[in-house]
Amino acid sequence: MQTVPLSETSRLAWWRRPLALLFLMSVAMPMAFATWSALLNNFVVEVAGFDGSDIGWLHTFREIPGFLAFAVVFLLLIFREQVLGLLSLVLLGVATALTGYFPTIGGIMVLTVLSSIGFHYYETVNQSLQLQWLSKEEAPRKIGLLMAAGSAATFVAYVCIVLTWEALGLSYTSVYVVAGAITVALSIFAFLAYPQFEEPHPQRRQIILRKRYWLYYALQFMSGARRQIFIVFAAFMMVERFGFAVHEITALFLATLVVNMAAAPLLGRAVAFFGERAALVFEYAGLLGIFLAYAGIYYLDWGAAVGAALYVLNHIFFSLALAIKTYFQKIADPRDIAPTAAVAFTINHIAAVFLPALLGYVWLTSPGMVFILAACMALISLLLSLLIPRHPEPGNETVLRNTPLASPAE
Repeated sequence: MQTVPLSETSRLAWWRRPLALLFLMSVAMPMAFATWSALLNNFVVEVAGFDGSDIGWLHTFREIPGFLAFAVVFLLLIFREQVLGLLSLVLLGVATALTGYFPTIGGIMVLTVLSSIGFHYYETVNQSLQLQWLSKEEAPRKIGLLMAAGSAATFVAYVCIVLTWEALGLSYTSVYVVAGAITVALSIFAFLAYPQFEEPHPQRRQIILRKRYWLYYALQFMSGARRQIFIVFAAFMMVERFGFAVHEITALFLATLVVNMAAAPLLGRAVAFFGERAALVFEYAGLLGIFLAYAGIYYLDWGAAVGAALYVLNHIFFSLALAIKTYFQKIADPRDIAPTAAVAFTINHIAAVFLPALLGYVWLTSPGMVFILAACMALISLLLSLLIPRHPEPGNETVLRNTPLASPAE
C-alpha cells in the first residue's frame, strides 16, 4: 500500500488526510460499541436474567483485554499501528453483530471478550495515533472535536433505536447485526481509501516504563478504577432501581450525547487555554460531588430525575479526561507514545479486572456504598492532579521535580 510521510499529507485531498481518518475511525467505533452498550443492560436482564453479581462478572471479563493492552506492543512488530487499529475495529463490529445470536451467560461472556479485544486495542492505537499525528498546540482542540464526532455517531445510533425500537418491533439480534455491519464496512473503506501515514518519530517496539511518567501512570490507574464504577453501575441503576425500558435508557444516552457534542469542543479549548492542571482539578472536584450525589439516591431516596441529571453531568466531567492525554504528550519522548499508550491502557484497567466483580457483591447489599467508594477515588485523583505543573514538559513532569533531565530516557 502507498506510504505517505506526515509532512507530505497536505498534498492529499482533505478527506484522505490523517485528521480525516481519525474522524472516520471516531465515527466507526461508536456505531458498534455504543449500540452494544445501549442495549446491554436490558438485554442481559430481560433475555439472560442477569443480577448485580452477573453484570459485575461480565464487566470484569470485558476488561481483561484492556488489562492486556500491553500486548499491542508485540502486535506492532507485525502490523503497522494504522492497520492494527482498523483490524481491531473489524473485530469489534463482527463480535457485536453476533451478540444477539447467543443470549446465554456463556455466549454473552465470550462475545463480550472478543468485542472488548477489538475495542481496547483500537482505543490504545487510536490514542497513540492522535498524539503522533496532532501537534501539541492543536491536540486539545482537535481531540475535543474528535470526541464530539464520536458523540455525534453515537447520537445517530441512539436516535435510530429510540425511533424504531417499538415502532418496528425490533429485536436485539437485528439491531446488533446492523450496528456491527456498519462498523465493519467503515473499517474496510478506511483500509482501502487511505494511504499508510509515516510518522516522523519511529516508535519503540518494546514495553516502556519510565519513572518520570509516574504521575501519568497514577492518574491513569485512578481514572480506570473510578470510571469503571460509573460504566458498570450507573446505567444499571437506572434499569434495576427505576425500571427504565430500552427506549427510555437510550433517550437518557441521547440527552447525554447532545450535551457532549456541544461541550467536548469547548472543553478541548478550555484545556488548551487553562492547562491540564486546572482542567483535571475541576473535573475531579466535580466528580467527587457527583458520586456523593449518586449515593444520596439510595440513602436519601432521591428519584429517577436526579439519577438522570447526574448521569449527564458525569459524562460532561469525564470529557475533561482528554487533559491526561495532552499532559503525557507534553512530557513524553516522541518515540515513547505508542508503547506508553499500551502500558497506560493496562494500568488503566488493573482495577477494572477485579472491581466490577467485587463491587457486584457489594451492590447486592449496599448500592450506595459503591458510589461512596467512587467518591473516595475521585478525591485521590483530585490530590494527584494538584501535582501537575502549570507548564508540563520533559524535566518538569510534576511540581515535585523542576530540574532539567540528565537524559530524556530517564
